[in-house]
Amino acid sequence: MFWDGIEGMSNIFYNDIYPGSIIIVYGPPGSLKSGTVFQMLSKHVERTGDFGMYLTLEESTISHLRNMDSLSVSVPERLMISDYSDIRSRFEFGGDNPDFLDMVDGVIKFFKEKEGDKFTVLGLDSLGGLYSLIEARNLRSRVFHFFKKLREYNLISLIIMETPRFSNIEEGLGSEMFLADGIIEMGPIDHQHDIHLYMQAIKMRACRHSRKKHLIDIGDNGISILSPVVN
Repeated sequence: MFWDGIEGMSNIFYNDIYPGSIIIVYGPPGSLKSGTVFQMLSKHVERTGDFGMYLTLEESTISHLRNMDSLSVSVPERLMISDYSDIRSRFEFGGDNPDFLDMVDGVIKFFKEKEGDKFTVLGLDSLGGLYSLIEARNLRSRVFHFFKKLREYNLISLIIMETPRFSNIEEGLGSEMFLADGIIEMGPIDHQHDIHLYMQAIKMRACRHSRKKHLIDIGDNGISILSPVVN
């Protein structure tokens, strides 16, 4: 299953998700959203031989790779990592100020034509970063059509989103939660003089799952899911 990339995910998700699914992974800064999404993509590519893409708009590719190395998350050859500057320099787009949504779609289309059905997974870090690069006019309609294209490409798309109070996305501005097939929440839990991190599946269409919060751990093999949180 797609979830096999992270040890213990079977405690949360009981069956697989389907191609074309769009999953929002959201939470505050420091909740391991990027690491979790990247590890899921990385392990999927390693296991299947498929091709995947991770677009990081919040930081540079080099910075992202340093972070993944600190989490012991491997980077397979078949997982391409690009940041904003890389997209602008490696691909030619018409006009002086091309629309960034069109740019992202153009990059995905290019690799979909090149890799065909082997291009199966996409990570976008983050939705707030994407919003900062596009005009807010008709945002709901534009997000709807962007998500529609991702489904048509038959990709499993994991889109990272900061909780509204930590991002430039106003509450209710977009329609991300309504349009997404799945929502995974990640966040901190205060525990005495420490902070623990958790993952919780809020919704996942066509996939049976637990609704409990589960603790997260970081070890020599990257991120793993532990037992449910006990109140």
